[in-house]
Amino acid sequence: MKRFIALSLVLLFASAMAFAEGKQETVTIRIGHIRDTSSPTHMAALKFKDLVEQGSNGRIQVKVFPNSQLGDPKAMFAQMQTGDLEMVYGGINTFAWINGGEAYEITAMPFIYKDYACMRGALLSDFFKPVMEKAEKETGITIVNINGDTAPRGLTADRPINNADDFKGLKIRTAASPTVLTAMKTLGALPQQIPFSDLYMALKTGVVNAQENGAIVVADQHLYEVQKYYMKTDYIRDIETFYAATPFWNGLSKADRDLIYKATEQAGDYETKLTQEKLATVYDTLKQHMTVITPDMASIRAKLKGAFDSFEGSKWPSGLLAKIADYEESCTQ
Repeated sequence: MKRFIALSLVLLFASAMAFAEGKQETVTIRIGHIRDTSSPTHMAALKFKDLVEQGSNGRIQVKVFPNSQLGDPKAMFAQMQTGDLEMVYGGINTFAWINGGEAYEITAMPFIYKDYACMRGALLSDFFKPVMEKAEKETGITIVNINGDTAPRGLTADRPINNADDFKGLKIRTAASPTVLTAMKTLGALPQQIPFSDLYMALKTGVVNAQENGAIVVADQHLYEVQKYYMKTDYIRDIETFYAATPFWNGLSKADRDLIYKATEQAGDYETKLTQEKLATVYDTLKQHMTVITPDMASIRAKLKGAFDSFEGSKWPSGLLAKIADYEESCTQ
């Protein structure tokens, strides 16, 4: 009788533990992004959802919130910090917008990153790990994976820009970024700030004779009607990044973290494929209206050497830019 009671208690305890563990393993992930529902970012987010739900046999449910439904990047970062949002899929550049993430301003550096693969390699390198770990600790946000190409920014002008010397005297409309302004002034250009809504007319009337936006923007806004040349500089890049609230991430089992990471790899690769396909189509469109040029990027980088020394130790750790520059110089796809 005692043996029967003891066995019953063991079975009851095991059943209770299994039930409790089952409840703990049921997970809902809300993931937000700022892109519209036709964007490669949204397609990748849906891919992530499918992969996670299928890989967990439905135990982990993913709800995707596109088009800034949960707010802009800063708002969504704040929601992760307060425990009101599990994940975000957004640009690595935006991590610099919050306290503790300032070092990631270096991801928006102009004319530094050779291409998507080389930029991603630098940000996931061993020399960048201490920067990531410090930012994660100070923000309470974990970078799960930096993966997913986005349309880089290029240049248009009413004259060809083949090398660094051709920037001299160029009246160019730019973003009001300290690093961008420093770069343009160092190259001899005359950067100006003009509202985007006024850009087309400013180019048409010659208030400025150049601007810096990506190929998709140039095509969508018909800037080819008032500009003759598109320079494929890809001079500022960004990479879509899977962020997670650190308490949420640490609370997952290792198996679930591995499953989610694997899904971010596949989803990010899917975004990259879609983005590059879209860019190929856009460049074909631009070539019907403009001359597309790939400038001598080595001459531009050489002229900018040392231009950003004043940001060392303030915006990012001293020596980090040199490590990235060395990595990019030796990087090949």
